[in-house]
Amino acid sequence: MSKEKPIYLDYAATTPVDKRVLDEMLPYFMEEYGNAHSRTHAYGWQAEEAVKKARLQVADLIHAEPEEIIFTSGATESINWALKGIFESHAAKGHHIITQKTEHKAVLDTCAYLECKGAQITYLDVDNNGLIDLDDLKAAITDQTILVAIMYGNNETGVIQPVSEIGQICRSKEVLFFCDATQAVGKVAVNVAEAQIDLLACSGHKMHGPKGVGALYIRRTFPRIKVTPLFHGGGHEKGFRSGTLNVPGIVGFGKACELAKKEFIEKYKTVTLEREKLEKELLSIEGAYINGIGAPRLPHIISVGFERIDGEALILQIRDELAVGIGSACSTNSIEVSHVIKEMNEEEERAGESLRLSCVFSEFHKIQPVLSKTIKTLKSYN
Repeated sequence: MSKEKPIYLDYAATTPVDKRVLDEMLPYFMEEYGNAHSRTHAYGWQAEEAVKKARLQVADLIHAEPEEIIFTSGATESINWALKGIFESHAAKGHHIITQKTEHKAVLDTCAYLECKGAQITYLDVDNNGLIDLDDLKAAITDQTILVAIMYGNNETGVIQPVSEIGQICRSKEVLFFCDATQAVGKVAVNVAEAQIDLLACSGHKMHGPKGVGALYIRRTFPRIKVTPLFHGGGHEKGFRSGTLNVPGIVGFGKACELAKKEFIEKYKTVTLEREKLEKELLSIEGAYINGIGAPRLPHIISVGFERIDGEALILQIRDELAVGIGSACSTNSIEVSHVIKEMNEEEERAGESLRLSCVFSEFHKIQPVLSKTIKTLKSYN
């Protein structure tokens, strides 16, 4: 008899593919297998039409125009391309980029790389709820600033930054605003026009779509944004990203975006209520605390810590029953102390105490007892 799998609580790392998404993708593996850039026959035309439809579906979800969507292999590529591309194409204006200390490692590591290339990076502090100070942002902008890179919702705590206010500041200062919205798109309503976002990264597998496909939104209204391509070799995607398109993945991504607009965002409003119930249960455990509880947060993420309980030790004890995470699933293969929690707290030990629970929380009543029992056991060994 096979062993029952633990309850999956790592939706911030990846989500299961919706069956309707898979059904939409399947014909493009074996039946409609044409190259979207084959312009001389029906196989290519059909693939091109499928990509065109998906581009519209992605754009519709974030209130963009289809021509503003460029397909990529995922959010990490989109982030690298946005930061490196703006740095190279705007060198005549300046080399200054502003971000925050709790960004995803894809942003922080790319900024570190750009520093080696001559970029000046300002890393904004956050308060104990994980929010930046808008006055700090205003003060950091200079006439050399070319880009502000602030994420929509944090991948570890779910904390939502004041994106619209950031967009207003950037627009008033004539500085571009790039937003990593990987955790937010498909979970909450994202409107690039209203928030005055100039570039945005998102990914399919965070919203019940396939892995290996994402997008970079680049605002195309006047004046057009110049971004140096990351890939060269054929001029695909309007010259922005050369290479054969992943048609099945793009089709699935598009379908996931369509479903998100119709169903998922509304569903995640219910998830917020379930999350609040679970947080109340978790806080009944002695020594428990919720990171970022005083800030607006994404509906599907809880960052919970337990005083004097090592997070890694706790995971080892509960992994047969609960599949949870520590920090970002995209950082390394090893478990590291969370830089996000560390920057939010004066007590550095909290960075090693916290777990990330992320799911639809439909089985929240099963979670608290497992954690409570395990914590009592661990404390008995101390």
